[in-house]
Amino acid sequence: MSPEALADARRGQPRRGVLGLLFVVPASVLLAVGWGGPAHTFAVLGPLLTFALPIVAVIAFWWQDWPGSLLSGGWSGLGDTVVVAGGGVLLTLLGQGLLEGVDLQGVFVRGASAEVPLAGAIFGVVLQLTLVGERWPLGGLPRIWSGLAALALCWLVGLGVYSGLVGTRLVTGEAFASWFAALGVWQMVWYVALRGWPFARIRCRAVRLATAHISVIACGWVSYLAAQRLLGWEPNQIAEVSGSAIAAVLVIAMLFEAWPAIRLTEIPGRSLVLVLAAILTAALSTLLPFVAIRLGLSDRQALSWSTHATLNALSLAVILHVAVWRRWLADNVAV
Repeated sequence: MSPEALADARRGQPRRGVLGLLFVVPASVLLAVGWGGPAHTFAVLGPLLTFALPIVAVIAFWWQDWPGSLLSGGWSGLGDTVVVAGGGVLLTLLGQGLLEGVDLQGVFVRGASAEVPLAGAIFGVVLQLTLVGERWPLGGLPRIWSGLAALALCWLVGLGVYSGLVGTRLVTGEAFASWFAALGVWQMVWYVALRGWPFARIRCRAVRLATAHISVIACGWVSYLAAQRLLGWEPNQIAEVSGSAIAAVLVIAMLFEAWPAIRLTEIPGRSLVLVLAAILTAALSTLLPFVAIRLGLSDRQALSWSTHATLNALSLAVILHVAVWRRWLADNVAV
């Protein structure tokens, strides 16, 4: 954070984060169970939301809220949300067409679950380029074109990796998706929870980016292998815990802006952020499967639904509220 942003966060939190929950919690519940119950919601909205996540990232981090910025007030966030929803449908159909053949009616009735690993890979590449790669080299292009180029490049890379691994049956779709989920945890830890530390201290950009890319990917590999071989977790459990960790970091570090850690000095503050994120991760990954089973889902469905509830519903709601809507709803409630 800049000194100005840090001072603003210290003044506004935790009130700002609590008010944000007035948007985040209902939106998360709606996205998790609002399409005919948890099982049908997961099957139908899961792919749509996963394909929509790269669009959210582009709007928030590449376009600075364009095209919603052409409107005023709450219309700005609403306009961007419409773009996200429409874009999610179009990209889901594109992914479906590339892998299976377009079935427009099926997308809204049965879902497109076979395409979810591809969507997860594309979003993982978007985060790697945007956060870890600092938008280089595309950030030098004009704003709109840079975002479009980033989205196209990440689609090409994601599709290429998917085709080379899942398409050739070297790995299963579940394992592929769970590895990208594990990678996403470290993207969040280093670049949202710790805000780029320690990589931001490396002055030479080439060294900084190379070090960051290698470190983040290595952390993803090590954590995935540790979960698989030491803990004996199946891919769906790795994805479920990873989704909980990603959502936890976003809630702690984005929605609440690392409060109360921002009131501490540097090292204790960073440590507290990680501790709080770990506690919330444990709570989400434990409680949500229990809730799913109480709602009538099987054990395997419960893990998949929990992943959807955290990685798609809760994470998307936080990013929309903070980075797209710019806390507009909470600010107006406060007024």
